Amino acid sequence: MAQQTALPESPGAAAHRTSPAAARLEPVRVWLYLVAALVLLMVSVGGATRLTGSGLSITEWQPIMGAVPPFSEAAWQEAFEKYRQIPQYRLINRGMSLSAFKAIYWWEWTHRFLARLVGAAFLLPFLYFLATGRLARSLMPKLAAIFALGGLQGFIGWYMVSSGLVHRTEVSQYRLALHLSLAVAIFGAVLWVALSLGPRRAAAPSSPWQRAGAASIAALVFVQIVAGGFVAGLKAGFGYNTWPLIEGRLVPHGLGAMSPWWANLFENALTVQFNHRLLAYAIALIVFWHVSVLMRGASANAARVSGLALAWAVLAQIGLGIWTLLAHVPLALGLAHQAVAVALLGIALWHWHRLRPAPG
Repeated sequence: MAQQTALPESPGAAAHRTSPAAARLEPVRVWLYLVAALVLLMVSVGGATRLTGSGLSITEWQPIMGAVPPFSEAAWQEAFEKYRQIPQYRLINRGMSLSAFKAIYWWEWTHRFLARLVGAAFLLPFLYFLATGRLARSLMPKLAAIFALGGLQGFIGWYMVSSGLVHRTEVSQYRLALHLSLAVAIFGAVLWVALSLGPRRAAAPSSPWQRAGAASIAALVFVQIVAGGFVAGLKAGFGYNTWPLIEGRLVPHGLGAMSPWWANLFENALTVQFNHRLLAYAIALIVFWHVSVLMRGASANAARVSGLALAWAVLAQIGLGIWTLLAHVPLALGLAHQAVAVALLGIALWHWHRLRPAPG
């Protein structure tokens, strides 16, 4: 019988071959993707608590006992009585019925429950993977840092809520933006670690400038999400509901009405919304320029695919933002706009990761 000669493996197949180490880490990577999805869901429900005015309905921070909602009529009356002591009830919601209170209470309770669920979904599988030896030593500091950020986020959440319990009828927009920023940073960190655990791939033929561009886009999307936190904190989306002009002007009057000047960036609803719009336009221009360079150059097909996905996601998010503004921020559109913003950051990180050279 004639001996058959083995065909040489193609470079593409070799580049995408899954090593035993990568196969061992696959459950870890899936776990991290699921945690990132839970964080995105938690952020979305957090947006609902803001849009529905529910964030101050639970006036205590009980990390353990707070996981159990009121069940008896007496327990509901006790929770309602605590809410009636804060300025939001006395100045805005005076006369609210118990059924109306339950509606806002469940939004806030669900948000806090999801935060606890994210913590458990991270910690329990982590301990399992640690016990079964699936976690490389190099992963330990990264995962420990993410878990520490999650614990800090719980404290920041209460720090935000406490700002609206005594002298205000809503939470501080500064603390709201901080709370949102940290949640999105945790999402990005979890996703980045998950991407880094993927199968070994060939180095993408991208230039340092292209990689810097992708990193800058991810950073700008993060900044835009933070800016959106100030829009939400000041309820700036409920005013100036015209596009592309604001009050019939390209540059409206009143952008610098506050003193000192920097206060306009964080406390002037008109300026905050105006800057949010400008940053969206800037991100779109940078993304389209970046993707056009990728399409004309010798970039790998994977980088082009992720670049096109990024461009389409930016277009979708801008369209959704305009729709949300013109419709005066209905709940469904407001939640979609925030969720897509976080998903857009995920796509930007994925694209940046694809442009990075493979490890040696």
